[in-house]
Parts: sequence; C-alpha cells; structure tokens
Amino acid sequence: MKLIKSFAFAWQGLRSCFLKQQNFRIHLMALLMVIILGGVLKINKTEWLIITGCSMLVLSMELLNTAVEKICNLITKDIHPVIKIIKDIAAAAVLIVAIGSFICGIIIFLPKILDLLQ
Repeated sequence: MKLIKSFAFAWQGLRSCFLKQQNFRIHLMALLMVIILGGVLKINKTEWLIITGCSMLVLSMELLNTAVEKICNLITKDIHPVIKIIKDIAAAAVLIVAIGSFICGIIIFLPKILDLLQ
C-alpha cells in the first residue's frame, strides 16, 4: 500500500507541474516533436537511448527547479538576494541540461536531415 501511495504522490507532483509550469509543458512539447522526428528519421536504438536519457534528465531537472522555487517561495515572498541566487542556480541547472540535450539532438538529427535534403 505504501508503494502505491508513493506512486500516487509522484503522479500528483507531475500533474501539478504540468498544470502550473509553462516551461515543463514546453519541454514536453519539445519531447513530443523529438519523438516524432526520431520516428520519421528512423533513429537507431543507441540514439533512442541517448534521446530518452537526455529527455528524462531535462524533465527531472525542471521538476527539481520547480521544487526549489516552491521551497524558496515558502521561505519568503519578499525579494531576497540569497533566494534570488538559489533560484538562478536551479534555473541554470535546467539550462545546462537543456543545452546539452539540444547538442545531442543536433548530433543525432542534423546528419539525417542533411542526408534527406541531398
């Protein structure tokens, strides 16, 4: 029963993030486009593993960033220089993972797209 409850809590967290966080929805839409592009371009298993890993990492970092923001907002609603730094660092972590994932996507997809254009 505990296990089922823990999954239920996790789904509640995903639902909350999906409903309230625009960036999470943007990442999901990007993931949907990547999945479609991967199917159209017939990427191989290794490439799917890289895409899956990158995608889950970006979504996980976005969830963690949201959690950090919520904790910071609970601590204070006022603008505080330390809270700002904490939020900026959490957002930077998402940015770094997103940039790395984008680079992986370019490495995987660009040669296939260029081959189609020739």
